Amino acid sequence: MTPPGLTSAEAAKRLKQHGYNELPSAKPKSIMQIAFEVIKEPMFILLIGCSLVYLLLGDYLEGISMVCSVSVIIFITFYQHQKTEKSLEALKQLSSPRALVIRDGTEIRIAGREVVPDDIIILHEGDRVPADALVINSDNLTVDESLLTGESVPVLKNAGSEATNQQPSVFSGTLVVQGKGMAKVTATGTNTQFGKIGTSLQSIEQESTRLQREMKVLIRNLFIGGAVLCIGVVVAFYISRGSILNSLLTGLSAAMAILPEEFPVVLTIFLALGAWRLSKNKVLTRKPSAIETLGSATVLCTDKTGTITQNKMEIAALRVNDTIYSKYEFKTNSETIFPALEVLYRASQNNSIDPMEKAIAQVYEKHKTTTTNPHLLREYPLSRSLFAMTRVFESETKDICTAYCKGAPEALFTLCQLPEMELKNYTRTVHQMAERGYRVLAAAQAQWQGDVLPESQQEFAFTLTGLVAFEDPIRREVPQAIEECDEAGIRIIMITGDFPATAISIANQIGLPHNYRVLTGTDLQKMTAAGLQEQIKHTSIFARIVPEQKLQIIKALKSNGEIVAMTGDGVNDAPALKAADIGVAMGLKGTDVAREASSLVLLDDNFASIVHAIRSGRRIFDNLQKAMSYIIAIHIPIIGLVLLPAFFNTLPILLMPLHIVFLELIIDPICSIAFESEQEERGIMRRPPRKPDELFFGWRKITFSLFKGILLFVMVLIVYFLSVKEGHTEGEVRAIAFSALIIGNVFVILTSLSETRNFVSVILERNSAVFIITIMALVILLAAIAVPFLQNIFSFDFPGYQHFIPAIAGASVLLLVLELLKVVKQRFLKKTKQFN
Repeated sequence: MTPPGLTSAEAAKRLKQHGYNELPSAKPKSIMQIAFEVIKEPMFILLIGCSLVYLLLGDYLEGISMVCSVSVIIFITFYQHQKTEKSLEALKQLSSPRALVIRDGTEIRIAGREVVPDDIIILHEGDRVPADALVINSDNLTVDESLLTGESVPVLKNAGSEATNQQPSVFSGTLVVQGKGMAKVTATGTNTQFGKIGTSLQSIEQESTRLQREMKVLIRNLFIGGAVLCIGVVVAFYISRGSILNSLLTGLSAAMAILPEEFPVVLTIFLALGAWRLSKNKVLTRKPSAIETLGSATVLCTDKTGTITQNKMEIAALRVNDTIYSKYEFKTNSETIFPALEVLYRASQNNSIDPMEKAIAQVYEKHKTTTTNPHLLREYPLSRSLFAMTRVFESETKDICTAYCKGAPEALFTLCQLPEMELKNYTRTVHQMAERGYRVLAAAQAQWQGDVLPESQQEFAFTLTGLVAFEDPIRREVPQAIEECDEAGIRIIMITGDFPATAISIANQIGLPHNYRVLTGTDLQKMTAAGLQEQIKHTSIFARIVPEQKLQIIKALKSNGEIVAMTGDGVNDAPALKAADIGVAMGLKGTDVAREASSLVLLDDNFASIVHAIRSGRRIFDNLQKAMSYIIAIHIPIIGLVLLPAFFNTLPILLMPLHIVFLELIIDPICSIAFESEQEERGIMRRPPRKPDELFFGWRKITFSLFKGILLFVMVLIVYFLSVKEGHTEGEVRAIAFSALIIGNVFVILTSLSETRNFVSVILERNSAVFIITIMALVILLAAIAVPFLQNIFSFDFPGYQHFIPAIAGASVLLLVLELLKVVKQRFLKKTKQFN
């Protein structure tokens, strides 16, 4: 008897009481909110402060330029944010499925968000379950719960007795793959299993990345350094020149000129362009800061179902008579295996969405030799007492029909009444297949003569025709990706809800080192946090794991100082995705909850895309370091040339505001575009990840940057004093010295673009950004020296082209010294690696 369901009035009352059946989602950020998030960073406050000071000092060109830089950064950040939000919106597949409910005694279809507790929902094959519910009536109702539990095998939901409390539950967001049923809603919205996991994410706080923390420390130090420098310049100018007002103005101008305000510009543009490049390779970046972290990941925790495997069923093997045929032998043994395939196909639903029946149909279509479609007489569905289904078809002779049966091996062994020896033989095969991680079904057929078919399947005289083994096949790209991660020093940990034997079988197929060492969920329950931290150092497989334990594993790894990337697609993965340093969600088969918790989303669910993202992260990290190193190096000669007149009042001012603006026009695009677009270093995926305690910009790198800058400064000074000795005018000396600085700067750029390739290779690789910016800088420099109008603006006098030979020679010597140091460094690292 069909229950009447709720009345419309009751449903409206419950909807008001419990709210809509949906998960709360974050409201899209406004333009002002995004702008505020960008501007509230300390370095951006410094940029805006510098802009205001420049404007107050009357240096409108520099002030307006810096305001424009901030505006460009806000625009890039806003554009990337909007692009990400649109992509995520397009990915929402489970937001509000339609639901068939009984209201006022009538079946009506409503929006899933309008389902309320105690609603009676009707489920058919292909429906998405709209809410958590108890099954009150079912007919072979089979549900795919992989997005919730991680298990790829569908679950049969047979309605039991309410009095004995045996009613099975169905859960919001799961998929009905076979049969039909009726269920009474018990929970909606945040009270569902999906909702509880989504709500639990709010209690997990994401930490700032190491780069963000280091940049804040660096910015603080820059503030202190700028203040000290400003005071020092004021005092020096006052002692040497005597005017307090001019000293204050000069001190502020000098401090503003030498502070490397490019840092926030470079960092933001690097991450924005990195996110854009990743999106072209099917990786959506939700949190750009994760790109840098991904490049230094030490551990990649991956879910098995839907990540390593394809989350679908495929026939792996068939046993026909006494022979087992693997899927690779089907083609050469087509005639032998076809009878067993036909039984399996006839015993399955037509156009089924059940993964196992789809796999059967796919193989059957490849090997069938006839196109006959016999008439279906009757179907016997699966039941709690007999896990088997039978379909009966007419034969060519009308008085005889054929029954085709498939189901659990133990059920069919009973139906076929196998002899003891044959039963042991087949049972051994079933166990062997199960140990390899296969899902096993048996097939049987029988003839029936008579006009009336029996009431139950047990009345047929079945003969066993074979066994079929299903597997959730691994993704083709996974073994190669595992190998690349191993070479890159990234440890892979597989986490699954499957049995240990299945997990080991999958690990063997993908080439995951494990030494047959497996920790189960039961083991984790007995362990202390310290015990797990120790055991996890030597364990690569975790089996029979529940959602809470995935989070426990992530926390143990992070306590060991690991940088953890976590992949997953199900709701059960969301807490771990958010707790990990980098959460990587699947875009096609993943849930909204998982995507919201992640830092990256794989738009093609391709495991190899993770490796590409790691490679990109390392390239971005390398190039960002090189860009920051260059910024520090190039500011050293600027600082020296600005401060010289403060300490030697007989020297003319070499760098005027316009000269500094010209230098900034080279520095900013070189750092933001040229370094970002530079190719990856050689062997980038054959080196270990960055050590967790290693600073992004440690003293060793800072010292080398200072050394490069000092070399450039010394070279410019030598050229400067040579030109003074030759008796040039002040304008000519300024032109020669500034030319030496620009040419030397270009050569420093060429040698800084790569740490593993020489400058000739860099030039031949044709980094178009470097080529364009360098040519433009040299052309403008020549024009400023040779064109009278520009000479007046830059305060230059034309000294003759031959007088630039020392500048070119000095820059060339600088280039050769830096290239020689690069070779020495690479040989030292190579020897150190061989020694280790």
